[in-house]
This record gives sequence, C-alpha cells and structure tokens, in this order.
Amino acid sequence: MRSTHKIKSSLAKVGAAPESLPEITTDAQASGTSLAKVSSAESSPGSHALEDKGTATWSLTAWVSEVQAFEARAVRAQAWETQAFEAQSRASHPKATPVTEAEAAPVLKQRLLPEKVQVPEKEKSEVLITRPFWSNKAEYLLAQMGYTMRPASLWSFCYLWLHSGGGIFLIIYIFLLFLIGIPLLFLEMAAGQRMRQGNIGVWKVISPWIGGVGYTSFMVCFINGLFLNVVTAWILFYLSQSFQYPVPWEKCPLLENASGFDPECARTTPTLYFWYRMTLKASDSIEDDGPPVFSLCLPLFLSVCLLGVFMLNGLKWTGKVMCVLVSSSGLIMLCFVVRSIMLEGAVFGLHYMTIVKISAIYNVNVWRGAGNQVLCSLGLGFGSIISIASHIQSSSSCLNDAVIVALANLISMMLVTPFIFSVLGFWATQLTHRCNEKNTETLLNLVNMGILPPEAQPPQNLIGNPTSIFTSWFNSLSNPIKKEVLSHVPECNLEEQFLKIKESTNFAFLAFVEAMSFIPGSVFWSFLFFLMLLNLEMSTMIGIMDSIITSLQDIFISVQKYTKLFTVVVLMIMFLCGLFFTRPSGSYYIRLLTDYWTILPIIIVIIFENLAVKWAREASSCTASPVCDHCISTISEEYHLFGLGLKHFKRNCSTIPILGAVHIVRPFTHCHPSHPYILCILLHSWDSLQLHQLGQACDILQVLTPKFPTDTH
Repeated sequence: MRSTHKIKSSLAKVGAAPESLPEITTDAQASGTSLAKVSSAESSPGSHALEDKGTATWSLTAWVSEVQAFEARAVRAQAWETQAFEAQSRASHPKATPVTEAEAAPVLKQRLLPEKVQVPEKEKSEVLITRPFWSNKAEYLLAQMGYTMRPASLWSFCYLWLHSGGGIFLIIYIFLLFLIGIPLLFLEMAAGQRMRQGNIGVWKVISPWIGGVGYTSFMVCFINGLFLNVVTAWILFYLSQSFQYPVPWEKCPLLENASGFDPECARTTPTLYFWYRMTLKASDSIEDDGPPVFSLCLPLFLSVCLLGVFMLNGLKWTGKVMCVLVSSSGLIMLCFVVRSIMLEGAVFGLHYMTIVKISAIYNVNVWRGAGNQVLCSLGLGFGSIISIASHIQSSSSCLNDAVIVALANLISMMLVTPFIFSVLGFWATQLTHRCNEKNTETLLNLVNMGILPPEAQPPQNLIGNPTSIFTSWFNSLSNPIKKEVLSHVPECNLEEQFLKIKESTNFAFLAFVEAMSFIPGSVFWSFLFFLMLLNLEMSTMIGIMDSIITSLQDIFISVQKYTKLFTVVVLMIMFLCGLFFTRPSGSYYIRLLTDYWTILPIIIVIIFENLAVKWAREASSCTASPVCDHCISTISEEYHLFGLGLKHFKRNCSTIPILGAVHIVRPFTHCHPSHPYILCILLHSWDSLQLHQLGQACDILQVLTPKFPTDTH
C-alpha cells in the first residue's frame, strides 16, 4: 500500500507539472532505461519480498521511471492526435474553414501541449499527408467499370459462348457471377474503402502474416501491366497505319522491282502477313531471340507517355479522363453494334448466338471456364479494385457499388456479344466468298490446260453472291467430277470457316482487322475500331497503374510528397521492362502469360484473401477482457512494436499512436483505456499477480491519457 501511495503522489506531480519532467533524449533511451530498471528490480533480492506481499514485482524506482516515460509519450501522443484531427478535417472538408474552437473544444479542454515538446518535422509531414478522393461517386464507379472492361475479357466471353454451350454458358456465367463474382468484388471494395490502403497495405493491416498476399498480387499486377502496355503499343501502331488508303493489311505488298506481290504474303492472307512480318517481325520460335523491334519501341513509349498524361495531374484529373474513356468506348460500341447487324452474313453469326446445348451443363470444363471468366472479367485478385476503392469516402455502400459494377460489366459483354458474332459472320462470309472466287480461277486454268474435263468448268460470273453460285454449280456435278475437283481445290465451307476462331489475344488483330478491311469505308471503321480498343486498354491500364503506384506509396511513405516524380520513375521502369516483350519472340511470351500463367496465381491470391478476411472476422469477435471493462476487438499493427515507445498504426485514414510495451514472441492483450486510440499492450504469463500488474498499468495509462473524442466511424 505504501508503494501504491507513492505511485499516486508521483502521478499527481507529473500531472501538475509536466514541464518538470527530466529531458528525455530519445524514445529508445527511455525505453532502454525503463526495461533495464525493470529487469534489475526483478532480479534483485528485494523484489522477492514484494512478490511475497502480493503487491507488485517492480520496485518503486522502476514504477516512477515508467510513469515518467508514459507521461512523456502521452504528451507526444496528444501532439500526434491534434495533428491527425486537423489533417482529417482538411481532408474530409476541403472547402470548410479550419478547425473551429467548437470542434477543437474536446481537445483544448485538456492540458495544453508544453512548449518544450515538439513534433519532429518528419512525423508531422507524415501525419499531414492525406489520401486523395474521387470528386464524386460517378467518377469512382466509372473508374471501376473502365478497369473491368478489358478487350481480352470481352473477346474470351464471346469465345466461351461460342464453344461452351451457347446460351447455357450464359446461364452458368450469371449464376457464378452472383455466387462468386459479386461477393469477391464486395470484399475487395470493402477492404480498400475501409482500410484506405493500397493492395499491399490492406493485407498487412489485417495481419502482418498475410502480407504476402499483397506482394503476390502486386507482382501479378505489375507483370500484367508490362505486357498490356505492349498490347497498347500494338494498337497505337495499327492506329497510325489506319490513316492510309487502302489500309496496308488489305493487300499484299509489292516486291521491290514491282514485278508482283510478295510470295510469302501470297501463300497466306495480307492480314496475317502484316501482323507477323510488318508489326511483330516475329521469329519462327520462342527460342529465337533478337533485339527489340524498333517500330514497336516508339508506340510503347507513347503508350507510357499517355498514361503519364492521364495520371500526373492527380486523382481528380484521372477521374475526368476515365469518364471520357469509358463513355466514348460505350458510344463507339453502340455504333459498331448498329453497323454490324447490317453487314452481309450477320444473320449467320447471330444464329450461333442463339444455339443452346443443354448437355454443356454437365461439363466440368464449361464451369471451369465460366469461373475463370468471372475472375478475369471483373479483374479480381490484381489489387486494382482495392486501390481504386481506397480513394472513396467510407459513407459509400460497397455492396451497392459491387452490384452496379458487376451488372455494368455484364451489360457491356452482352452488348459486345452481338457485335462480335455479327462481325464474325461477316468475316467468315467474306473469306468464303474469296475462297470460292480463288477456286473458280484455279479450276478455269486447269480446264484450259486440259488437266480437268470440260464438265469441271465453273461459272465465270460470280458477281452478287459467289458462295451461293459456286455451291449450286458444285452440287450439280456428278460424284466422280466432284471428287476430281476436290482433289485440286479445297472445299469452302462457311460453317467451318466461322468455327476456326481461336481464343487468343491476337483475335482483334487478325479476324477483326481483316473484317474491318472488308467493310466499305474501311479507313474510317478501322480508325474507329482501334480508337475503341485504345480507350478500353487505357482505362484498364489506369486502374493497374493506380494499384502499382498506390501500393508502393503506402510502403514508402516518403515518396508521397513527390507523387509526380515517383509516377514518372515507375512509368520509365515499366517502359524499360516492357521492351522485353517487343522482341521478335515477345509475342510468344505474352501468349504464355495470358493463356497459361495469369489465372493460377490469381486463384491462389483470391483463396488467401478469403482466408485472411475469415481469420480477421473471427479474431475481431467481441470478447470481454479480464482486466478492462470494455469489449474490444483484436487489432493488427501496421508496424511491429518493439519495446517501449510511441509507434503508429492505421485506423481509417489517420495515423494513430500506440503507447505501451510489447514483446513479439508471445501473445499480448489490449487494455482499452478511456482514449480509444491509445493502447497499452503488455505481455505477461496469465497468473493472478501479473493480471493485477496489468490492471495497474491500465489505470496509470488512463490517468496519463487525455480523453479525446471517440471515433465517429
């Protein structure tokens, strides 16, 4: 009891005259002194007498020193809290006046900050750095929609519809979208919005042990950003070539002496020749290496510069850019839908859209493909959704936002599907026409040379509908003549030509590019098509770059003061790394990454995200403390806490001080004092004596800690 009275008297002295505290040089020195005294007190013979009396294991000297150390840190914590409230007020009310006397009254009623206690400039700058917000809810939703509208995902949806049961695939996709897609989208939106952190910081806040999920997701996002920049470079290259008339992929190039067409192009199609020989300059195999293709380096640099222009002026400018990109893409898409249904062969393509194969519902591969499509179309697991959501106010309803974004993504794919099927039907019809025209020319030459009998001579006039005219003539032949004709020319089948479509990122540059060259006014429609692809790719890349930059800024807080310079550095690094994919063998690596590599780490990341949230949910269940009367939740620190001292941890968007002593080897308990942000964290083995000491420590902390306003969130 005597030692207890002395402790209270020392507390009274400390509370009455904070200026009389001895000068503390550093936190580490104060912590070391306190711990040394504690250890010496526990090892001294006198301490056993205190243990026998059941009062405390620490000596009076150690307790007084500990009280002084706590007092110094409490004063410093008050300075931290004042700065945090001012910064949060400016962030949430940018146009309002500074903190008024009425708002600051709960803080100013407490003890004023002593003049000798100064907050270091480094710590002050970290507190005053606030997270930018989207200007309004519409920009935020358009940013999420633009990120999810990937050209590759739009095409893969149509490909799976065509080859995975038709309408049955759509039913399975919608079922999995509501079963898996929307809950996962809600999870990532809620995590980013609540934690106000990037992809890496969110999972480290939930638990430092699960931080590897953020790093894995960051690496997947970074690698995808590298080759998507190269895809944007391909689009820019084609966009620059589309101003020529006729477009260069419409006809084979002439030889240098203008004596004829390039024989390599004559053996294939002009579109394939321009893609592999003029654009990619692709090697024969992935093992064949070479320097970066110079004709793609400039478009790659231009794509990086466009990203810089869209992102360097801050989040408000980026939000307006996303509005333009998404709205213009939707408008161009509507124009293509109207134009495509008027093309020849569009009805044949739309017919395949209405096919329903009931047996596909029992195919596991169809379900697997639909599940992968849900994850890829929504962009889950890359961290971009978390980063975009971290810039929205906490008042936003994550569930409503997730449903809106998912439905908008579904509607965009449903809008693109008839356009793609119509263009595919037109493309297959035009290729079949050209195949029949080429067969007619070949048969006429063979008949004139006497190789084929006169009965095998086809009609010379195929104007109008070459396929119908040639097919009618061919069906009128006798079986021996048919066999003889087919031995010299291939059979041109419209259905087989339509089903030759394969799933790959090259689709837009092969089938669609060739189809655009067949449409009257090919220059205009080719330009419009590549402009739409550019808008979609750039909106996706803005989301990916926001995830990369935000995650790095949350790790290296000092670079937040130099956001523009840091963004330029990251873009230059991505440009240099992206040169790897502009080599002659680069397209092979992109195909491997998109078709075989990306989906596996994404599934692993999503699984561990769910496990982390499940663990955090169970850990945060309300349990009554044996010492403190408050019902508290387990909190994960942003930083590991070592020894005594003032540390930080993130709650909402404020940097919150933590006061106390912890040990990192064994579990610890949280004492919840009157201040909701100042935590006393002590490690003890759970016997009655040490629980009593823990209660004393909590009482001391409550005396030393001013009563700040509670968290309104």
